[in-house]
Amino acid sequence: MPKVKTNSGAKKRFALTGTGKIKRKHAFKSHILTKKTKKQKRNLTHFSTVAKADIHNVKELLAM
Repeated sequence: MPKVKTNSGAKKRFALTGTGKIKRKHAFKSHILTKKTKKQKRNLTHFSTVAKADIHNVKELLAM
């Protein structure tokens, strides 16, 4: 059986934590930042974890 390839877009967007959770960045931080408040932009800077419902799909993309 052939090896499963990792999705190259997914490997750039997700990272594993030490405990095995999947880290992701927040959306809406790339452009049109003038109308967003400082607080909103600051909170979008931090990493978050992938939702429970999406973990299976992301793991498939990462060939885990």
